[in-house]
Amino acid sequence: MDLKAQVDWPESVAHPAGAALRPMASSSNGARDNAYLGVILAAGRGSRMQVFSDEYPKPLLPVGNKPLLAHQIELMRNLGIREIIILIGHKGYQIARVLGDGSQYGVRLRYVEQTEVLGIAHAVGQLERHVDRPFLLFLGDIFFVPRDLDALFAAFEEQGAAGVLATKEESDPDAIRRNFSVTLAADGSVNRVIEKPRHVSNNLKGVGLYLFDLYIFDAIRRTPRTAMRDEYEITDSIQVMINDGHIIRTANAVYDDLNVTYPRDLLRINLELACREAGNILLGKDCEVHPEAELINVVLGHHTRIRQPLELRNVLVFDEVDLSGPDIVENAIITSHKIVNCDAEDSWTERAHG
Repeated sequence: MDLKAQVDWPESVAHPAGAALRPMASSSNGARDNAYLGVILAAGRGSRMQVFSDEYPKPLLPVGNKPLLAHQIELMRNLGIREIIILIGHKGYQIARVLGDGSQYGVRLRYVEQTEVLGIAHAVGQLERHVDRPFLLFLGDIFFVPRDLDALFAAFEEQGAAGVLATKEESDPDAIRRNFSVTLAADGSVNRVIEKPRHVSNNLKGVGLYLFDLYIFDAIRRTPRTAMRDEYEITDSIQVMINDGHIIRTANAVYDDLNVTYPRDLLRINLELACREAGNILLGKDCEVHPEAELINVVLGHHTRIRQPLELRNVLVFDEVDLSGPDIVENAIITSHKIVNCDAEDSWTERAHG
């Protein structure tokens, strides 16, 4: 599995998981206390992660030995956001049980249940009565490698914007086609956003991270349901705001945005984190490894036991796995009772282990 060919993190970027754990670096961020809310959409089932979704809500899948959502909460906390609303759906009770009231992360978490799945704009619209100030919005199934998230707030506060879109300068046009494109007017403001465009006119890609004023809710109410996907798209709501004369800005805020869509994506992100650790191994708490076991590019979850001299190569092991076979496992994810092979692009196979 060639990791370096598939991720876009400069070598100078520190361990993203560790970076999120650093204390809040800037005193200016403290001024944001109570000025902004955080909102994370975490209600999706993740049908292309079906091999895990019967047991785990996708936002709780482990990235660097903690839930994917924990990384997003820590990013918001480090920006000075102290109150976060999480929209939950599939197995949302597990999310509430694991994350609790947020005190373990230094924030206050509130949960709102999504009863219908009709697109991102519809999901955000359901939160209107819970949101009373500008809010930072994350899509809960993306792992962000931040470049300068403060730039979002600078564009919002200093340039009089009603919304700011985090963007990435993307060299791969297909990656833009899978997300949304952004075109700019002569004054640098956004004049057009297109969901999953066929034709790409520049290298700006929207990445699923937004800062909105409350005007977005007026736009959502007037957003048409799309014929193509039968959903309410947030890009259509943004275009409504632009057409109404609101100023929308961009901020080149992330090095990378990695969608956790398939099992292979989850493995790839974890192995990239392992590559930044000594020996390319990321160990959880209280792990036991047989002295003759060979680990090459491996993330071991908390309380994992490897009782035989196995060989693991390019492997993610979930928490509390007791592994005694098979002898060699490669390019796979191991849970407490199965091995998910990730060799094939955008597909997987599974088998039991014992």
